This record gives sequence, C-alpha cells and structure tokens, in this order.
Amino acid sequence: MERRVYTDPECFRAQNEALKTCLPYSEDVKVLSEKKTIGSKTAPNRLVCQAMEGCDGTADGRPDVLTYRRYRRLAEGGAGIIWFEATAVMEDGRANPRQLWITRENLDDFKRIVSEIKETALKKNGCTPLILMQATHSGRYSKPKGIPAPLIAYNNPIFEKESPLPKECIVTDERLDAISEALVEGARLAEAAGFDGVDIKCCHRYLNSELLSAYRRAGKYGGSLENRTRLLRESIRGAIAACSQDFLVSSRLNVYDGFPYPYGFGVKSDASTEFDPTEPLWLLQRLSEYGVRLLNVTMGNPYFNPHVNRPFAKGGYEAEEHPLEGVARMLEGTALLGKKVPEISLICSALSFLGTVAPNVAAAYVRDGGFDFAGFGRTILAYPDFARDILSDGEMKKEKLCLCCSKCSEIMRRPGGTPGCVIRDSDVYLPIYQEKART
Repeated sequence: MERRVYTDPECFRAQNEALKTCLPYSEDVKVLSEKKTIGSKTAPNRLVCQAMEGCDGTADGRPDVLTYRRYRRLAEGGAGIIWFEATAVMEDGRANPRQLWITRENLDDFKRIVSEIKETALKKNGCTPLILMQATHSGRYSKPKGIPAPLIAYNNPIFEKESPLPKECIVTDERLDAISEALVEGARLAEAAGFDGVDIKCCHRYLNSELLSAYRRAGKYGGSLENRTRLLRESIRGAIAACSQDFLVSSRLNVYDGFPYPYGFGVKSDASTEFDPTEPLWLLQRLSEYGVRLLNVTMGNPYFNPHVNRPFAKGGYEAEEHPLEGVARMLEGTALLGKKVPEISLICSALSFLGTVAPNVAAAYVRDGGFDFAGFGRTILAYPDFARDILSDGEMKKEKLCLCCSKCSEIMRRPGGTPGCVIRDSDVYLPIYQEKART
C-alpha cells in the first residue's frame, strides 16, 4: 500500500478504511481556533509547535542566529502554544555541544528570545502564545563535547547489543538526586526568563524516560513503579513548589516505548510490544494529584524505532507497519488516557504524516474530548505558519507540507548538524545538508 503524505481526503479515507485504523475525520475544524484555559493561563487556540531541537546554540548554551530565526518564524505562525526545544540544565546532560543550556550566567539571553517571541506574535497575530521550556538531561544520548558521554539508568541489550556500556556509566542514586535538583533549578530559571511554564522532559529514552523502564535496577530509582517514576515525580513536585502558582509545570511524556518488557514502559509484561496503559495511567493520576494540568504525550524512540513517534513516508529503514497505523496508535493511545484523566489537558503528537487532513483528524478528536491540543513536530520546520493557514482558511496548503522524508533527522545525526527542512527551507538548510553529507 502506498506510503505518502496525504494531499487529499479521499486517499486518506480509502487507506483509513483499508487498514481499519478508524481515525475520525471532521469537515469542520473551527474547534482548533477555540481558546483553552490551563490554570490561570489561556492558550489562544488549540495548535501547538512541538519541541524541535535545533542544535544551533552557542558553545555556552545561548540561543544563536538560527535559533532566533526559527522562533521568529514560529511566533509569526500563530500557534497557541510554542513548546520551546530541549534545554539542558547541566553541562553533562547536553545532547550535543550546541544544545541550549540555561544558566544564571546566560539568563538574559533566554529573556531576550522569550520576549522576542511574544512581541513578534502579538504584532503579527494580535495575541501571544504560551511558551514552555523543555528542561532536559540527555542521559544515554549525552554528548556535551561532541563525543558520546552516556549516563544510563541501566544496561539495555536492545541498544548496547554485544557491547554493554561499562558499569561506571550507570548513574548513581546520589547523582539522580542532584539531577532532580538541577531540573527544579531549571524550572526556576525558566520562570525568571519569562516562560509560561516548564516541561520536565520524560520522553524518547532520555534519562528521565529511561528510568520509567528500570524494572531491574536496585535502589530508590528502580524496581517498583513508584521508584521508576521517582525522578519525574519529585522533579515536578519540586518545580511546583519552587515556582509561582501561575507557572505551568508539565512534561513531554513517553507513555509507550515500543520495546518488550523489561526494557519498555507502557507495554505488557509478556514478550509482545502491545501498548498497555496501566502504568502510564497511574502516573498521569499521580501528576494530576500534584496539580499538573497540561501534558504533552508521545511514544517511541527516534533513535531506534522512529516510525513509532514520527511515522514517515521515507526513512532509514522500511517499517513493518504502514505509517497510518503508527499515527492511529499514537492518537488512540492519547485519547484513551485523555478520557481517563480529563482534568489534565493533553497534547497529541504524530500528526505530520496526515498532511492536509491533519487538522480534520485532530479536530475530530478535540471535538469528542479525546485530547485538547494538536501538536505538530517536523511540520514546523517545513511549514512554520501552518497554524495561521488552519485558523484563517480552515486547511493546510499542500505545497507547504512536510513530506516526512527524514532529511531533517539525517542532518541532526551528522556531526555538527543543524536540523531544518531541506525541501521547504532550502536556502538555509540545503547547503548545510550538502556540507554535512561530505563530512
């Protein structure tokens, strides 16, 4: 069956029926233009720019030229929430030497970019988005000097195969205590910089996410569900206590890894990789009790099974499932959780492959109470003004679509790479893509 981003609803309907994915569709997308109050703050619409790391900061963690360019374009684009990219809270937690890293020394630089986003959006659209900073420690994927310097929750043969990482790479409980303190400090700095909230990142097998599946780890951060979620829960509770009542504390949360037990979270305890919402639901209920009112839901691992969290038309391998099946898993899984914990507003992921029908499918879920916000990831690199077209014209333009060709990921994987859209933003990113292909 053909795997191509949808440019007309008829092709989508035919494949949706043939694959029995049963994704809903609404001709009316006006619900995406509705405001949504979260705590004391209000998002002007239901469209979200997801956190897409640019790897284009300075050596000391400040936003640089391409960083400012990217966020000016997103600010002009009109989305109700801009989920600001992964920002390290410790030097050894940086995923690359140019990942953003917030400190007291560079706080004014973060104040400047937040202020510029809000001023640009207000001037262009007459309203300002909510902006949340993603606070992270990269863990297994840490490369602060450009070479791997992993800090892992446990040895994992899925990733390490026949060459397990040395025991000294396994983070101690004492070090995890310090990382929790750094995440809380990152939340304080984010509020001081003017962000509307913070995301204690817990997705895609970065450190916090990897701990969710540390079933066989000893100590207070492994074994039981309470222990495996400790870093996330205590960091969130600490951030809530450390920041003002108006500040949003959230997470981009992996509710399903796609790996078999005991190496995957959100899966059955047999040899399958079937989604089991039992533990994710428990976690959402605890976060709700703490006062969390917004969560950004995702699945999978972009380094190992990217078809799970970013279903693609073309990538580094041929996925066993059709991309639409991956989209359905993500959206249906998010909706299942949303209906169980309605007091938390959920943001979905994995919409890019849907192309022009993405607003119609997302609107149907929002209308029916499955989730509250439509999150767009790779799309924002290709089509930063997607939200304005949806809000003004009720549709996305096929000539602007992300093609899900994976070239933005290819750039990121190469040393010194700077992700962007090679196709739609070719003046800037095609030369970078060609240069990195030669290195």
